[in-house]
Amino acid sequence: MAPRIALVDYGAGNIRSVAKALERSDLTPVVTSDPSVVRDADGVLLPGVGAFRDAVTALEGAGLADAIREVTTGGRPYLGICFGLQLLFDEGTEHGITKGLGQLAGRVTRFPDKDEDGNPLLVPHIGWNEVVYEGDHPMVEALPERDIYYFVHSYRPEPADESLIVGRANYGGSFAAAVAKDNVFAVQFHPEKSQSAGKRLLDAYRAWIAQA
Repeated sequence: MAPRIALVDYGAGNIRSVAKALERSDLTPVVTSDPSVVRDADGVLLPGVGAFRDAVTALEGAGLADAIREVTTGGRPYLGICFGLQLLFDEGTEHGITKGLGQLAGRVTRFPDKDEDGNPLLVPHIGWNEVVYEGDHPMVEALPERDIYYFVHSYRPEPADESLIVGRANYGGSFAAAVAKDNVFAVQFHPEKSQSAGKRLLDAYRAWIAQA
């Protein structure tokens, strides 16, 4: 039976395309804003695009923030996509400082206006980019060492502990494109927009759930 994935809906968009991508990897998405469903699923996926403060407010208001905190400190596999990565951190800096879910130490900051050589850097970062994986997390072990994914973002995480970083990309300099800790794996790119590379990642997620 295909694992049931709580696909957290807090009004941040792109739910339908993520659900279809999960189905292609033989996972059963359950689109939900019900904290009890999040707590009971085989795996939890938090996607999203938009503003950091609005997303935190929506999650807290619906009771979803506490449910996600329970999942990320429990044993079931959590996959974060884009905002689902950023919101795990202590704080975001968009439109002032906003507290995140506080599950990973660090902050989310905007790309600089210039790259490492002082040249203008176009923000947001949009398009295909290579991610190089490192570490021994089960998801990393199931993925190619390098793969190319689709990105759309102006902000990126800055973990306080570099050991959280399991995937790096380069845009104006190296940045964290994937982070992991225990039963948490989260990526800054969009697997649902990344064709075969995205399917490889979601296939790896299914295998990880089976092992959990």
